[in-house]
Amino acid sequence: MYETQGNGEATGHHGELLQGVFEDKNGRLHRGLISLPCRRLKSKATFRATGGEKICITPPHCHKAERAAELALKRFARIRTGGHLSIKSNIPVGRGMGSSTADVLASILAVLNYLNVQPSSGSIMQVAVNAETACDSTLFSQQAVLFAHREGIVIESFSNSLPPIDYISVDTAPERTVDTLALEPAHYSAAEIETFRPLRGLLRRAISASDLGLLGLVSTASARINERFLRKPRLHDIQAIGVRHGAVGIQVAHSGTVVGLMFDPTNRKTAENMERATCDLRIDGFKPSIVSHESELGGMSV
Repeated sequence: MYETQGNGEATGHHGELLQGVFEDKNGRLHRGLISLPCRRLKSKATFRATGGEKICITPPHCHKAERAAELALKRFARIRTGGHLSIKSNIPVGRGMGSSTADVLASILAVLNYLNVQPSSGSIMQVAVNAETACDSTLFSQQAVLFAHREGIVIESFSNSLPPIDYISVDTAPERTVDTLALEPAHYSAAEIETFRPLRGLLRRAISASDLGLLGLVSTASARINERFLRKPRLHDIQAIGVRHGAVGIQVAHSGTVVGLMFDPTNRKTAENMERATCDLRIDGFKPSIVSHESELGGMSV
């Protein structure tokens, strides 16, 4: 029996820890990524059925979310119905932080909540990919997965979740937005594709051992490889400040403008180091924000 309305919620992220090309268990190559969840960033959707056949959406510019709701109804509903879909989100747009994926997933989950059905994660992600061509792995926010974002499949599920990470968020080009789907997919060289193989192994080891130092090395290498496809202004300067103040590495939105300086929350000097790094970033003209794993639900501290 259908509910009177359905609600859904999805989180954003702060870019990726690793993005490249990876083999599945059958030896096939896929473009894949592992995102850095940012749970304070959320998209919330509400779906109410109406007597019509079409979906009306608020705000009206959320076309991908509208298509996602239409596809979810077509795939999972027993009878055809229209409705009103409402989206509320605090995720910055065009920064590479998963705003469109969060809207899409929240919309699908709202429709599923209305229909009172619980399909597999794979089915949900297939709808999401069909709605927006490529999507992030934020549906798996409680589990670390290497995700084929243009196919909607999990390449590898890791044994543990990501370890807690504190980071300083820097928008390197606040005056510019990036249309993710307008970006041409990265053309990695054969050498780069071979490099992703050991990086994946190091990532697996880092997650298994909750080794943030090793995870920082992986994410820094990924950021550097992908820098030639979408440059982050003054990335070297940001990284140098991080090195000076004990950051374990950098991570970037590979299809956006934000950069994160990563710190180990178990290090007793981290709070002091992050404050000093933030001060130096401000002196250099950036507008950084500190994100603590302990205060994510409460938001960013500046």
